[in-house]
Amino acid sequence: MATEPEVAVVTFSPLLDMLADIPDPRRAEGKLYKLPHVVLFSILAIVSGSNSYRGVVTFIDVHRARLNAAFGLTWRRAPAHTAIRYILQGLDPAAVEAVFRRHAAQLHATCTEPGRTSSVALDGKTLRGSFDRFHDRAAAQILSALATDTALVLAHVDIAAKSNEIPAAQALLAELGLAPGCIVTLDALHCQNVWPAPPASVFRDPV
Repeated sequence: MATEPEVAVVTFSPLLDMLADIPDPRRAEGKLYKLPHVVLFSILAIVSGSNSYRGVVTFIDVHRARLNAAFGLTWRRAPAHTAIRYILQGLDPAAVEAVFRRHAAQLHATCTEPGRTSSVALDGKTLRGSFDRFHDRAAAQILSALATDTALVLAHVDIAAKSNEIPAAQALLAELGLAPGCIVTLDALHCQNVWPAPPASVFRDPV
């Protein structure tokens, strides 16, 4: 029977390898904590309920011994919350999104049954807590593509502040390059009499 460290390594190794492709915003010298582990542990903290940089530090501190054992690390303490904030805020959003898309596509391909028709649901959401009163910035809106057969979010795109989901959906479908036969579902907002011509790479079968 596999041990807990072996399970962790097998489960997260592909994602760790992909996270290593994200450019590190820090200077080359003095990197005590590797970027892929900082990002992965931040993700684990957030899905476990943390909603602040200090929360990420608390998560790492509480689970540090298990994380060290699982990933072969020798961390003596968690990074300071200011260090985590500097790292996460300095990441290139496009590079992070590209990594998540690659990882989601890999998981989706593994979980999809051969010969089964795929379906993707597109839906826009307003990010809770993203409104910035101090900088007079409206709440951020994103459009997500969910593979309904595997319950995996395949991608996100920002919805421009002075736009709506329709152009964002066309751009996202073009980027995903869905296979012929894939069923795409969208909100009633997309039931327009006249749609701008989509890129040639878009395959859609609205329901």
